[in-house]
Amino acid sequence: MQIELETSEKTRIQRLKSLTDATHDRLDKRIMAAQPFASRERYALFLQVQHHFHADVDPLYLDPRLNALLPKLEDRARLDALRQDLMDVTGETPPVLRSTAGALEIPAALGWLYVAEGSNLGAAFLLKEAAKLGLTADFGARHLAPHPAGRGLHWREFVADFNALDLSEADEAKMADGAKAAFLRVHQLVDQIFG
Repeated sequence: MQIELETSEKTRIQRLKSLTDATHDRLDKRIMAAQPFASRERYALFLQVQHHFHADVDPLYLDPRLNALLPKLEDRARLDALRQDLMDVTGETPPVLRSTAGALEIPAALGWLYVAEGSNLGAAFLLKEAAKLGLTADFGARHLAPHPAGRGLHWREFVADFNALDLSEADEAKMADGAKAAFLRVHQLVDQIFG
């Protein structure tokens, strides 16, 4: 009797997740160690981290080449929501600490977008934590709000478009490097802003 084992090849998103899991896990632990939901003051620091990172990726959301690859990409940008959240919580929007994400080649830019879009999945948990501080999807935590069509559907659409891209192995390696650089950028911002 022969037993046939099911083996299915990983999707691009699954491969990228595998390549960046360790970096992502370290970042998640670092952010939670900073206690961003211990007070509104701590949350304001978290907003600053998010603001600087999303200012980095905002040009990618507006890039016509990337929008041709990922339909409706520009509708996914969260920088404006972050600026409103900062105004709600602190009464001001700090100047942006710029990086070079906007000058990336397409594969690396896709890695940065993967990180930005993936962060929206964990936002459901973060929104509940923000609610304990009296913040909502309409005040102070707009950038954590789910897409009107639903957080899951929004992510699945991104994944489907992302997996359908025609990329070489070399492109995927550059994409993974871009994702790791994006995670590192957020880690540096957490260290700089939370101290």
